[in-house]
Amino acid sequence: MTNLDLYNIINAFNIQGKVNDAGVYGSGHINDTYLFKNNEPGFPDYLLQKINIHVFKDVNGLMSNIDQVISHLKKKAILTAPLDPDLNVLTLVKCKNGQLFLVDNDGGHWRVFHFMKNTSSYDQVTTENQALQGGLAFGSFMSALSDLDPSLLIQTIPNFLNIESRLKDLNIAMHVDAAKRLSSLRDETAFLLERSSAMMNILQLGKSGMLPLRITHNDTKFNNVLLGEGDRFQCVIDLDTVMPGYAAYDFGDAIRTIINQGSEDEKDLSKIQLNLPLFAAFTRGFLFATSSFLLELEMLSLVQGVLLLPYMQAVRFLTDYLNGDVYYKINAEQHNLQRTRAQIQLIKMLEKNVEELNSIVLKEWIKIKNNHSAINIS
Repeated sequence: MTNLDLYNIINAFNIQGKVNDAGVYGSGHINDTYLFKNNEPGFPDYLLQKINIHVFKDVNGLMSNIDQVISHLKKKAILTAPLDPDLNVLTLVKCKNGQLFLVDNDGGHWRVFHFMKNTSSYDQVTTENQALQGGLAFGSFMSALSDLDPSLLIQTIPNFLNIESRLKDLNIAMHVDAAKRLSSLRDETAFLLERSSAMMNILQLGKSGMLPLRITHNDTKFNNVLLGEGDRFQCVIDLDTVMPGYAAYDFGDAIRTIINQGSEDEKDLSKIQLNLPLFAAFTRGFLFATSSFLLELEMLSLVQGVLLLPYMQAVRFLTDYLNGDVYYKINAEQHNLQRTRAQIQLIKMLEKNVEELNSIVLKEWIKIKNNHSAINIS
């Protein structure tokens, strides 16, 4: 789109000051994002986003979710002074007609947020303090939303973290074998199918009512935390997948990306090792922020989530590989297979260390429960 097109779109929103030409911002794979800087001092810069309606089919529901979550978080921030709600929570800018998003003449769906100045984010965790801040950020996010009714929110991507549904997709892909690749995948399919029953445990506990449904972020990559001065967490971003889920989902997805010393598509599987000090630091921050409301069974389920999330990702990568690479972007013919094998290797390393992971969680839980106010979390 031309700058004039984008300028006309953002001026349909309640922006303050006078913005200049747009620049493409970020490297997200789902939505297109543009940064408008403000020419007038004292007024915010803005992020204009085009919502991917192929991924988020119910835009009304999506934006209603985000509006409710932001409103609730801002109220909580005001109550827990000295937090500034505009510094610690995203600000959604409404259209001049009061709507949460704009539909252009070509059917494009647009929204606007304040740009969070003087913050940074990282794709990779390199220090224990960063891991601690990530745990505090996502734990505090869940804590602030723990008294908001999950039934008020829709599933923005139905069955997004439903392992039962993901395994059905894998079985269909194996049966159809659209790309004629199944015969070369005996080891990978056997590994995943052998663990399918065990990986249903969190979902089954939830269905039985033993694990409460909470409002979870569901995309807890570390780069969805903005850090401010001193690398302290300031704000959790990317609220598109905030919807009902289980605490172990957020914990497990964060750990999947934080403690793996290899990349998600690592070719050299020997590089996939666990950084246990980062695990302990994230766990300390997460439990410090959630121990006041988290049930003991939820705490005990956290390491199950650590196993489940890379397993689910492996299932998704292998399903796409069997289907002919129709969902994930690839840069080589076997990219999805490479991703699958890397996640399987991560699962193997987690399984070898599962007793230690559970021990770390339990020790941190007991320490915080026994003397929460005395824990040094700085």
